[in-house]
Amino acid sequence: MIEFFLAVGTALWLGVLTSISPCPLATNIAAISFLSKKVLHVNAVLWAGFAYTLGRMLAYAILGVLIIQSLLSVPSVAHFLQGNMNKLFGPALVVVGVLLLDIFKFSLPGVNLSCERQNRMADSGSWGALGLGSLFALSFCPVSAALFFGSLIPLALKTKGGAMLPLFYGLGTGLPVLFFAIAIALGVKSLNQWFHKLARLELYTRRITGAIFILVGFYYIWMHFINVS
Repeated sequence: MIEFFLAVGTALWLGVLTSISPCPLATNIAAISFLSKKVLHVNAVLWAGFAYTLGRMLAYAILGVLIIQSLLSVPSVAHFLQGNMNKLFGPALVVVGVLLLDIFKFSLPGVNLSCERQNRMADSGSWGALGLGSLFALSFCPVSAALFFGSLIPLALKTKGGAMLPLFYGLGTGLPVLFFAIAIALGVKSLNQWFHKLARLELYTRRITGAIFILVGFYYIWMHFINVS
């Protein structure tokens, strides 16, 4: 049980780290712009914020379950993962840590929505926010791809009840937008300053997390490859 709650906390943190990374942060800014279109209707802003977060949670949960179940439904793959997941987990953490430290950079195609399409989705209310959250969740950037496929999925595969972890990861990715939705509804100003603070915070949290991932990864490599009796 303790292992599961630690995994949930890790999944939530990975989601938050994803949400404040440069590329996902840009999509979240677009989401804030989307929510601000309803700024005259406080309840609409709040519901849109919750719907956006729910959309991200559902997208990651469905994708995660599909990947996990697909891997575990093949007996040979399931048997291989059962016997080698701890061995694979170490190198995966090292690779993700290196990516988080920006030692190597690469790009992935993103999702760009025109102003016209955003306006149409804004007019759709909570359903539009739900769709926007799902769409932005699936537009993986290098950091989000590394965290989701390289860290969250391996963690889910080695954790009992791990199929729930993508749901908490999605919650983490939507929390900043939900926070700003509440701030908009309450009339909090100077949101631009908060975005700049998040951008600066992301740099440090990403590097610290990357370093921890590399250290833990090397620990797993030592335990399962080098220090083998």
